Amino acid sequence: MSVRRVVPDIHSDALEENRTFYGLLGLEQVMNLGWVMTLASPANPTAQLIVMTEDRTAPVAPDMSIEVDDVDAVYATLLAAGAEIVHPLQDEEWGVRRFFTKDPDGRIVNVLGHPAPRHDTATGG
Repeated sequence: MSVRRVVPDIHSDALEENRTFYGLLGLEQVMNLGWVMTLASPANPTAQLIVMTEDRTAPVAPDMSIEVDDVDAVYATLLAAGAEIVHPLQDEEWGVRRFFTKDPDGRIVNVLGHPAPRHDTATGG
């Protein structure tokens, strides 16, 4: 398994103000669901910040997000190691599969992956 990106999650009620401020530093909005927004560098799309007011589909808001190539394998590895899972593995409506765990200092880590597109062999898709 490999890490694709690590992104700090900033907790704030000022999404617009943060978009403007970080825009001055060269980051552009690439996603906005109203409660969570991702800003990224156009020159390096993996250089990102997440700004969120809350996490609407989890019991807590994460401190950082780590995208991996195989989220199911990472989940199984952490379960086997006895890591604390604070939000179970699930598919989200915006196209990610994720779970939350706690690191040794109690930080909430959102571990996510983008599922590979499924091909329907019956229709050739």
